[in-house]
Amino acid sequence: MTPETLSAAAVLYVGFMFLLAHAADRAAAAGRWKWMNQPIIYTLSLSVYCSAWTFYGAVGYASRSGLEFLTIYLGPGIVFAGAWWGVRHLVRVARMHRVTSVADLISSRFGKSASLAALVTLIAVTAATPYIALQLQSVSMALTAFAEAGQPLPGSVPFWTAMGLGAFTILFGTRNLAADERHHGVVMAIALEAIVKLAAFIAVGTYVLWGLADGPADILARIERMASQPEGTGWTIKPDRWIVLITLSGAAVLVLPRMFQVLVVEAHDEDRLRQAGWAFPLYLFILSFLVLPIAVIGDELLPAGSNPDLHVLALPLSQGKDKLAAFAFIGGFSSAMSMVVVSAIALSTMMANHWLVPFWLWLRHGGFRAKPLPGATREDLRVLMLNARRLAILCILAAGWAYHRMSGGTSALAVMGIVAFSGMAQVLPAMTAGLFWRGATRRGAIAGISAGSLIWLCMIFLPSLGLLPHPVISIGIDPFAGTVLLALTVNVALLTLVSLFDFPHPVERMQALSFVHAVSPDSTPRNSTDDAGSEALLALAGRLWGSDRALEDFQNAAALQGKSGYLPDLTPRFLSDFERQLAGTVGAATAGALMSRVAGHGNITVADLMDVAGEASRARADNLRLENATEELERAARKLREANEKLTVLSQQKDAFLAQISHELRTPMTSIRAFSEFLREPDLPQQERDRFASIIHDEAGRLTRLIDDLLDLALLEGGRAKISPTVVNLHDLIDRALASARASGGARDFTILRDPPAEHLMVITDADRLLQVLINVLANARKYCAAARPEIRIETKRMRDGTAEIVISDNGSGIPPEQAALIFEKFARLDDNSRAGGAGLGLAISREIMQALDGSISYLPGQGGAAFRILLPRRPHQVGDGDPARQAASG
Repeated sequence: MTPETLSAAAVLYVGFMFLLAHAADRAAAAGRWKWMNQPIIYTLSLSVYCSAWTFYGAVGYASRSGLEFLTIYLGPGIVFAGAWWGVRHLVRVARMHRVTSVADLISSRFGKSASLAALVTLIAVTAATPYIALQLQSVSMALTAFAEAGQPLPGSVPFWTAMGLGAFTILFGTRNLAADERHHGVVMAIALEAIVKLAAFIAVGTYVLWGLADGPADILARIERMASQPEGTGWTIKPDRWIVLITLSGAAVLVLPRMFQVLVVEAHDEDRLRQAGWAFPLYLFILSFLVLPIAVIGDELLPAGSNPDLHVLALPLSQGKDKLAAFAFIGGFSSAMSMVVVSAIALSTMMANHWLVPFWLWLRHGGFRAKPLPGATREDLRVLMLNARRLAILCILAAGWAYHRMSGGTSALAVMGIVAFSGMAQVLPAMTAGLFWRGATRRGAIAGISAGSLIWLCMIFLPSLGLLPHPVISIGIDPFAGTVLLALTVNVALLTLVSLFDFPHPVERMQALSFVHAVSPDSTPRNSTDDAGSEALLALAGRLWGSDRALEDFQNAAALQGKSGYLPDLTPRFLSDFERQLAGTVGAATAGALMSRVAGHGNITVADLMDVAGEASRARADNLRLENATEELERAARKLREANEKLTVLSQQKDAFLAQISHELRTPMTSIRAFSEFLREPDLPQQERDRFASIIHDEAGRLTRLIDDLLDLALLEGGRAKISPTVVNLHDLIDRALASARASGGARDFTILRDPPAEHLMVITDADRLLQVLINVLANARKYCAAARPEIRIETKRMRDGTAEIVISDNGSGIPPEQAALIFEKFARLDDNSRAGGAGLGLAISREIMQALDGSISYLPGQGGAAFRILLPRRPHQVGDGDPARQAASG
């Protein structure tokens, strides 16, 4: 096997993972994701803990330090097997608050502090840098083992490895902006990699244990001989180092960004921890059981001076087992790949949510508005978030590559891993205190994390790069263990002392109650029916998740409140649920800032929060039961109240409508009668006779149109309208509608914004009826849009279920919220009913036509101006399989 051959195999392996992740993402998008949501997939994804440090470095660690390598596995095993209740509490709280990262969890607990989130992100990125460098170094070292003696590898191998893994991460970690930050495709790839690296390690370990040795008894005898020799001091147990290293590895499984991503963010619920509580320690035991045989036999059979980190590869190669060595290389590459990909996803989410996007908000000053910003599309915020994460991924991998170059790529893999573990451990005290101590405060967390991280930076991280000398501690304790204990002791001491003397912000008190007792957080206890605020939140949701998803969520929320339309009331429950859902995309701190800027609901009074914080769990349970008991009554009352208000308005509109109809009928009849009397004059000049005849003709046409509208509406409401479906190209129909609306809409110039290629959608419908709807909507836009430079935008697309969507919007002032629910009623008009110019039947007729065509027409709030959404099925229900129109469309 040559390095070139193995590099090609690694590329093919990555390509296979691309296909697997792509298939999993497509299945999840189509709703076929339940088979991926099994506890076994979740448990296998936790194996991302076993990176190249475990696959290669654990053997090298055992060769250098004897049994101390076990600390890598004992910490996570203790956490999962002995403290699963605490992990379950962590997952429950994180899912409740839509937490997206460890920085998001800590900032959300301590008053949704943006500064604390940015600090934790800084520590996470700094601590992860040596760990990513470790993975790049492991790939380079593994390829070197296959090179011929004296043949060095190109120095660009780590660089291209980083670029390849970065491409995979960008493609499958930042494809969409999910509301829960779960990545089904990536998780499936990691689960398969867990099996590959375990199988590879078992294959090498089995060969060594029973092929090069005579089983476990032989290995134990060899260890006893090595431990009895004078240079065998590495096999003695040092309690101080063991305690510190077990603590660090146990902390790592909770706070490392990649572990938090798979353990918490990707978890569907906390119940799957029951299986992971025994299955993941079993996975670690199998790996750890085979480490010693490989280390012991490698030290005995391989030449002196061999790199013990490469015993996994060097032993099969030394015995001519090239295929086994190649399999081991793929296993090690899987370990490195899964770690880099998940770490980059987790860190990029933290950097985007807590660095890049807040910085962008600070630059924009005014925050988000209900109306789109000039030159901005509705998707600009989504694109910003995705691009910020992609940029962060490139920066993270570049930092890992730079650390690899600065460290010279010669450090032992285990040493580089311990540097990362000890750095991220500095956030563990704040996390633990936040989950179990209501008295912990934001200032205490910042003080503890800052002090502990500064000690780690100066005494561990910078010395690992050779920029500072390693510390010397002469108190009878291991220098590394002493440094870690010093950093954690200072961290915990400052967290405790500052919190005891600090008075927390009211938001902190509310969040502390929610986190410690795992109860849903309360929000401002005031109802609001501010439709302007609802539209602003709808606009924000549309820019983050897309218009369809936002409209569906808001419509469902309004229906739960007993309202029709797309705008729910800004009740405490709705605001709380929306902010948590928003936090699942941009983080708790940024979500709080957006809510405050967009809807102005960021301020909460101290009295409100003190009442919430002082409630006992029993009282809260009683309130919840009462709330559930009255929910149905409130919904029914709201529906009745809304219906009564609507009937009242319609009654007034009906009286005005009848008066208007009388006026509209009497005016042309009066004109016809008066001018026909003039025509009877025998001496009337011919010029006047022609003018009067023309007036009679125009008034008769006006009268005929009004009667046609009334008859048409009656036929449509009675279900007696005749529908003649034919194959229609929407592009041609929109052209005709624009021409008709332009001819009847006066001389005012409008800018028409269209995408003609997207309009070429074939549907089966009644062309004349649909044309009537389009003309009505376009005529209304030309009539009511009062913008200085009026624009009409027409957007057309085919939805997943085959439905054709047409959105017609203008840049005017829109429709007032109080009138939006009435515009499709036959007695309603937007302007003064006493004005001439129609009886206000256009939209009512349009609604009945769309129902006859098995489609719908609705008003879309939150779009800046007036916007109407027309949904049209591929064909009406009454068109059967044997219908000629359908056959023509399918052909």
